[in-house]
Amino acid sequence: MRMIRALALLPFAAMLIGPFFVNRVEPTILGMPFLLAWFAAWIVLSAAIMAIIFRFDPANRDDPS
Repeated sequence: MRMIRALALLPFAAMLIGPFFVNRVEPTILGMPFLLAWFAAWIVLSAAIMAIIFRFDPANRDDPS
């Protein structure tokens, strides 16, 4: 369980440390500079990662065991 919660650090690191490595205008993705596309992608990925954490967290199970 501890490992699945460690996934929550991934979006944090990607949005905090990632821009130092991907800060460029070219290539453009869907008309957005690469850095803006990076942030937009990680917002969506953050929601998906939080859904995975929620799904596998034993505190969110319906059964009382």
